[in-house]
Amino acid sequence: MRRQAAAILSQLGRALAPSEQLASNNLKVALVRGFADDANLKKTAFYDFHVAHGGKMVPFAGWSMPIQYKDSIMDSTQHCRKGAALFDVAHMCGLTLKGPDAISFLETLVVGDIAGLKDGTGSLSCFTNEKGGIIDDTVITRVAADELYIVVNAGCRDKDLAHLNKHLSAYQAKGKKVSMTVHDERALLALQGPAAAPTLQALTKEDLSKMYFSNFKRFDVKGIPVWVTRTGYTGEDGFEISVPNTHAVQLAEALVSNSAVKLAGLGARDSLRLEAGLCLYGNDLNEDITPIEAGLAWCVGKRRRTAFDFLGGEVIKKQLAEGVSKKRVGFISSGAPARQHSEILGPDGKVIGEVTSGTYSPCLKKNIAMGYVAKGFEKAGTQLKIQVRGKQNDATVTKMPFVPTTYYKG
Repeated sequence: MRRQAAAILSQLGRALAPSEQLASNNLKVALVRGFADDANLKKTAFYDFHVAHGGKMVPFAGWSMPIQYKDSIMDSTQHCRKGAALFDVAHMCGLTLKGPDAISFLETLVVGDIAGLKDGTGSLSCFTNEKGGIIDDTVITRVAADELYIVVNAGCRDKDLAHLNKHLSAYQAKGKKVSMTVHDERALLALQGPAAAPTLQALTKEDLSKMYFSNFKRFDVKGIPVWVTRTGYTGEDGFEISVPNTHAVQLAEALVSNSAVKLAGLGARDSLRLEAGLCLYGNDLNEDITPIEAGLAWCVGKRRRTAFDFLGGEVIKKQLAEGVSKKRVGFISSGAPARQHSEILGPDGKVIGEVTSGTYSPCLKKNIAMGYVAKGFEKAGTQLKIQVRGKQNDATVTKMPFVPTTYYKG
């Protein structure tokens, strides 16, 4: 299977311009990691839609997904910043927890203050293990006091569901009332960019000007009942739209009928998220990295810092009090773009860290990267070296996001 994966990646490399190959470096690792035999690849409700619109399909986390369409990855990335891009993110796993004990149950497993969220709002959070490591990063929405809507990463679906079910059974055995539903009957689209709001507004009676970043609502779009969250993975204003599979393509067609909207694939999505300084699970986050090391201390709710009553809470409590030995930082570098596992060198030439994601920024026209460095090297402006293909290239620690975010906050 790995040979087949390598063949696909080789074909992909020949199909892309050099700058586009750079934009897909991070995905190549994930493509191999998530490779499955063609016959076993899962397909979203949009598969035929992708093929009909010229999507170049590749295996990703066990799914057949478009890496790009007719436009280059560079052009798709830039268009999302100027117009609107539509992404199929239906490979991700949406699920609902319901019951009077839903919030208290989830708070045993995540670091966020879910009880403190207002109904119809959400936040990024992390599932942690006993060591405080990140099992997955996830967006959690408090729909109501007894209902939570959660979206987890495609590559983490199986382990996340196993983790949830294990702890759910134990919680229910104590007489607690909470149930879980996995929404395989629904698909998910992400409409992102400055033209996202006017495009969606033209198709619904809902007043989107009163719907702010992280807000969740249920309403009709083009007569189709959908669940909409004002969020995304690009740093731009936008929406993630959960739609029944039976109406998924109908909704996608309605959205792309607007000339401001272009289809975009995994390649552009990776460039956009890195420009926005957002993590990719499996590259920048894993079970040996804690939220504090990852620069996600803000995810640990203020109320949760009293009892630290979630998995790995004592480890995270200690890290908040005493600090950590490594930190996730951003870089702008010269020479060839850094790739995952590129060594980061201090002024004395010693290895002080490792790159986790890197690419050539289509919008900044510069090499950008993120990675982990030892304590003492995390300050913005610090001059370091990154070793790429045997050469030591200059790198400057840089604050993230690299491209300013434009989330709609009213």
